[in-house]
Amino acid sequence: MKTKNKIVVALVLFVGFVNTKAQSTWVAPKNADVISNPLKNDQTAIKKGKTLYLQLCAVCHGDKGKGDGVASAALNPKPANFTIDKFHKQTDGAVFWKLTEGKPPMASYKESLSITQRWQLVSYLKTIKK
Repeated sequence: MKTKNKIVVALVLFVGFVNTKAQSTWVAPKNADVISNPLKNDQTAIKKGKTLYLQLCAVCHGDKGKGDGVASAALNPKPANFTIDKFHKQTDGAVFWKLTEGKPPMASYKESLSITQRWQLVSYLKTIKK
């Protein structure tokens, strides 16, 4: 019986690990990479994006964008860290696509934010550094 329990526990841990790894890699489709940010380097857009970020995103991603918001402990996969190179290597179009489409536990903002607001958010996210 103990051996059976150990096998079940090992299987559950393995499936959980595989599931976490599968969800932690979220890649936008290649066609998203060619979408240009119409508000890139627009200081007004960046400021508005920061306001949106603090209202909608900081609870999960943290005030500084490190993926350590108050809700992050309960989430799987964990929220993205916007301060790392992996995030900054993504195109603005890829980030816009992710905001638009969402992927649980992250919401889709297709209906709740306008196209302009989503670009404002992308513009702000790209200013977050270490």
